[in-house]
Amino acid sequence: MKTDIKNMDKTRKLCFSALVMAIYIVLMYLTQSFAFGQYQLRIATAIYSLAYLFSFLVAPLALANLLSNLLMGGFGFFDIVGGGLVGLLTAGCCAWLGKKRLSAALTALPVTLIPSLGVASWLSYLLWLSYWVTALSLLVGQFISGIAGALLSSALKKIWKLD
Repeated sequence: MKTDIKNMDKTRKLCFSALVMAIYIVLMYLTQSFAFGQYQLRIATAIYSLAYLFSFLVAPLALANLLSNLLMGGFGFFDIVGGGLVGLLTAGCCAWLGKKRLSAALTALPVTLIPSLGVASWLSYLLWLSYWVTALSLLVGQFISGIAGALLSSALKKIWKLD
């Protein structure tokens, strides 16, 4: 039975959203040893690029970030609420790129820049470090996730023939 991915019913969207959230949280759990350090290499944030293809994933991806920070983050409220908002904005920008039918490669920009610059706002405050020093260290790790996300959304776009 072939499923038309663009026209999924509510049940399929719910199941797909839960699967993506679970993958995000499991990836964060498996990579937490280097996802919360000075250079936060968060492989899971590459999954935000899926919102380019599936705009209904914006809220579930934000919730997945919120939950992973609740379970694994070290800065409590800031990580939980801030991470949820950063996730919402990042996935939302990826979805907007998809709606505008811009290149999937452009998802590298929000996946790299929004988490880096957003998270630096509270980390610099909590750690008493310069904002730009904190942002630049976060950009190093997020750059890898941004490229991985762009490759992921580009590949899935071709596989699922969503053009």
